[in-house]
Amino acid sequence: MKEKKAITLKTLTKSNVWDIQENDVFRMWEAAERDADLKDNMRRYTDIIKSAFDLEEIKIDKPEVLKKYEARGFKIGTIRIDENVKQKIAIKKRPILRVTDLTYENIRHISASKLIEVLDRNFGGGWESLSQSTQDIIESGFDISTTTLPKDRLHKAGGLYEKKLNDGFEVLEIAKGLWVEAIFAKEKPEVELPKAKVASFEDFDEEEREEEDDEELEEEEDFKQEEDDDEFDEDKLTEESYRTTYDADPDDLNYEAEEISDDSDF
Repeated sequence: MKEKKAITLKTLTKSNVWDIQENDVFRMWEAAERDADLKDNMRRYTDIIKSAFDLEEIKIDKPEVLKKYEARGFKIGTIRIDENVKQKIAIKKRPILRVTDLTYENIRHISASKLIEVLDRNFGGGWESLSQSTQDIIESGFDISTTTLPKDRLHKAGGLYEKKLNDGFEVLEIAKGLWVEAIFAKEKPEVELPKAKVASFEDFDEEEREEEDDEELEEEEDFKQEEDDDEFDEDKLTEESYRTTYDADPDDLNYEAEEISDDSDF
């Protein structure tokens, strides 16, 4: 498995921010305190962090105030804004509890079992009750399939239900009277697109290069042959090679031909 590089403030995005926890934010911020451009990029960093965390500045630094934040699940810490200014903040990872919490940025950062929990907590009407935009978000990170069968047929041995479970799918069952809708979910593997490669002469193998060289030699030989055909060889010239032409009016030639014809005995 490919190892993931450690995330820093500079490499933080609205997607990979879902891979970190509250303590990671404080750790990354501390590591970036020596960066000269920290203050200039602070707004961008905090905007990214706020896409996955609830973040509040603590303006009243008193024990009773801090306890209230901790009771709400916040972690308290101090970050350096510039060389002379520090700020105490409260931060809490935003939970994904409802289907409306799902986004294209976080959908690949939850498991199939977590997705089933979210769907179970929000459902009632089945897969088709979700908006098309929510379905699109879910299907960007998961393979989804559904089936609706009578209760007594859903768990039939060798049926779709059993095959899906054996294939690693998580399942959510939604009762619909005497029928049950089963929603199967499995995480899609992440596929890295190959980088475009610029072809170079070195990419051709030896055989291809030899074929190209042969073609070039044939073209050169054909060209030389054409040049040889165009050259005159004086030794081969004979009297038959010459032809004499006269400048004459075509009408005069016709008239002379008619006179010869009249005088002929043939």
